[in-house]
Amino acid sequence: MDKALKSKSNRSNETNILPLSGVGRIPPQAIELEEAVLGALLIDRDALSKVIDILSSESFYVDGHQKIFEAITQLFGDSDPIDILTVSQRLKKEGELNNIGGEAKLIGLSTRVSSSAHIEFHARIVVQKHIQRELIRISHNMIEQAYDETNDVLELLDVAEQNLFNISQGNLKKNYEGSFELVKQALQKIEDISKKEGLSGVPSGFKAVDRVTAGWQKSDLIIIASRPGMGKTALALSMARNMAIDHNIPIGVFSLEMSSVQLITRLIASETGIDSEKLRKGNLEPIEWQQLSSKVKKLEDAPIYIDDTPGLSIFDLRAKCRRLVAQHKVEIIVIDYLQLMTAGVSKSNGNREQEISTISRSLKSIAKELDIPVIALSQLSRAVETRGGSKRPLLSDLRESGAIEQDADIVSFIYRPEYYQIHEWDDDGTPCDGQGELIVAKHRNGSLEKVRLRFEANMAKFSDLENIGMASNPAVYESRMNAAAGDQFGDIIDPNNDDPF
Repeated sequence: MDKALKSKSNRSNETNILPLSGVGRIPPQAIELEEAVLGALLIDRDALSKVIDILSSESFYVDGHQKIFEAITQLFGDSDPIDILTVSQRLKKEGELNNIGGEAKLIGLSTRVSSSAHIEFHARIVVQKHIQRELIRISHNMIEQAYDETNDVLELLDVAEQNLFNISQGNLKKNYEGSFELVKQALQKIEDISKKEGLSGVPSGFKAVDRVTAGWQKSDLIIIASRPGMGKTALALSMARNMAIDHNIPIGVFSLEMSSVQLITRLIASETGIDSEKLRKGNLEPIEWQQLSSKVKKLEDAPIYIDDTPGLSIFDLRAKCRRLVAQHKVEIIVIDYLQLMTAGVSKSNGNREQEISTISRSLKSIAKELDIPVIALSQLSRAVETRGGSKRPLLSDLRESGAIEQDADIVSFIYRPEYYQIHEWDDDGTPCDGQGELIVAKHRNGSLEKVRLRFEANMAKFSDLENIGMASNPAVYESRMNAAAGDQFGDIIDPNNDDPF
């Protein structure tokens, strides 16, 4: 009887039984492969370098295996040799040798394999089983908490998504790549770009803007900021129209200020050329009704997906963006606008500046995770209005947080002199009525320029000027035209830019 009890006790110590599953169900595990991995680590000093970026001690199901792996990694960190004797001594020093089964256990592990040839393959299976166990554990905990009426539902959603995100971040690690493979990828990208007339990113539909940026680049966070009334939403919708209709590029728009119907009405005005005031009142002439029905067809078929959820949290945005990319192959995201977002329930204790910093970092993270450009519209502070002289915005005018400037790859401003009753451009004295300027104030991988666009207020629409969007500096513009076909990275850096980052 005592012998049976002792055997049962040893089995309990041998495996780390977690409260992961229901009655009669055993958590996912691969104990034999865990033993094979540890055995390979004990007989081959170079084996750990193959799996150090894949495994952690938590990856192992058996508690004793976790202790052995921890001892091995400690020896590796101290640049000590790794074998049965050194691992045994380390475990003895930590008081864990008897708990893992003694030296006999280590000897048994070393005899399970003859080489470390398949250690990486075995390690990945071990990690997969760990991920399955974590998913079961998180699901079990969420079910228990969901039954508790005192818990906040939105906070539960935030916690669940964060836990799932932590699993992917902690276990699905990206390995390094050698220059040989990277050069091949870069050459392939250059060849692909050459077929796109010099644009390496998503085209905005404005020729002069695309000359400066070479298109909105994957994984970039682009900030377009201005004071109210300058036309942030109009510019974003004009770009959305150009991308979706002219280039058939799926685009996701998150509108936190206007309803989806209001946005579509603006797009209808832009596409049909009918005054938005007439559309709002429904006061159309017979010919305009015909124009409406004939030209709106393109917009009906355009791959534009609009979400007008108010007070959207960054957690909800991440989930929605993932679905848009997975279900509709969306290639670019537009958010109108950043300051109306929230960092989520769990982040509400900090001040507003910290919250905006969290949102800004998260938007950049979403862009990198989904490998698409993210365009976020932003408000500027009132400092622009109170400043004497030129009313052109500066980077210091970004509202509430310097983190926006730090996280963004491109920061641009919209400036319309007409808004301030100015009727001539201060650069060259030419008339500026019905025009706007997109000022590229920060460009991590390119030049800083001012690009002029036509603005039609009655249709809330931006478009190219007749001269194909001449930049404020013709010489710079011409140099970019000549370089665009050969320089897909847009790395013509403005010599006056003291902060290329």
